[in-house]
Amino acid sequence: MLASALVAAGGFLGAICRFLTTKWISQRWPTEFPIATLLINILGSFLLGMIIGSALNHSVVLLLGTGFMGAFTTFSTFKLENIQLHEKRKEKVMIQYLGFSYIGGILFAFIGLTLGNLFF
Repeated sequence: MLASALVAAGGFLGAICRFLTTKWISQRWPTEFPIATLLINILGSFLLGMIIGSALNHSVVLLLGTGFMGAFTTFSTFKLENIQLHEKRKEKVMIQYLGFSYIGGILFAFIGLTLGNLFF
């Protein structure tokens, strides 16, 4: 029961942070490129890597890793935005978005994991 509450609390906070961050980024840098989702997902990959690499206790991982990062990052929005770019025939933007998202996400998760292992 405690595990579910930790994931729920983290998810609640992560979803609010994603909403506010998306709004803030979109207002400052309006573009057809889904920059807000890209930045959030790359940041989330980095932070999740740090959380896992830091060898925190299981409860903290549930709260921050599973809950917060699970809600802060968004695979479904990423996929929907790619479909929308395809439908608008923005193939170049879509390919850039896919590349930056997958390569950047893996790279920053690795960097976060490495830093977490080194410093914590």
